[in-house]
Amino acid sequence: MISLQGGIFVSYLKRVRHQNPLVHNITNIVVAPFTANGLLALGASPFMADAIEEVAEVARMAGAVVLNIGTLDEKIVQSIRIAGKSANAYGVPVVLDPVGAGATAYRTEIVQMLTQELRLGVLRGNVAEVANVVGEHWNIKGVDAGEGEGDRVGIAERAAQKLGCIVVITGKEDVITDGQTTYLASNGHELLTRVTGTGCLLSAVIGAFAAVAEPGTDMLKSAVEALAFYGIAAEIAAERTAQQGPGSFQIELLNQLTLVTPELLADRARIRRVYGAVK
Repeated sequence: MISLQGGIFVSYLKRVRHQNPLVHNITNIVVAPFTANGLLALGASPFMADAIEEVAEVARMAGAVVLNIGTLDEKIVQSIRIAGKSANAYGVPVVLDPVGAGATAYRTEIVQMLTQELRLGVLRGNVAEVANVVGEHWNIKGVDAGEGEGDRVGIAERAAQKLGCIVVITGKEDVITDGQTTYLASNGHELLTRVTGTGCLLSAVIGAFAAVAEPGTDMLKSAVEALAFYGIAAEIAAERTAQQGPGSFQIELLNQLTLVTPELLADRARIRRVYGAVK
């Protein structure tokens, strides 16, 4: 475990709660309220805007822009492109959540177009989504990672090098890398897979942490801390709602996004640095 004393955490959580960054979300209809409530619970300020007429303006005033392709149509694609380009022009970090990449040809085509047109700060998805974004094969079932065998660390590192951004692959153990330096985060709970939108909310939380980070290596550290924080909130939520089911867990997760302190984060985080296959 790497703690505050070990040098990885500089308490981006404390920064988020002090600065209350504006996080612009273009997300899917399934998760919008949960995402907004989660950001509010964390201490960030959500702005849920997807109208073509205003997304460029909102993006340039935001601390981070989170783009989610969960429910796609031509209008949403145009809004995502406009917002992403505006964010790039004004130095606002962009987080892309490639929901279901690889599940259909249309999704895969759109997300690959976005990675070519936009400069990403973070790409966050499951292993199948990330693999399909960069043209590697991994089975996918709907919007969930299917069965597969492969080097998740290697896929993440190659994707980060190819795209020039931080890549986060979530799973039983999360991989966070900039293509050269790689961490594994082991916090979390399986109930996260029983509630729709927990991954999408995580992408928004990563955006909030990115909003208070300095460009460069600070972005990697902010993503590592975001993963540990979110996983710890899930662990405590599961502990406090044992035997109650995913509905109670979902509500308690929102509570813990408010209640987890920087000190608790440093104490419970399970983070380790690894040395992957990409040189």
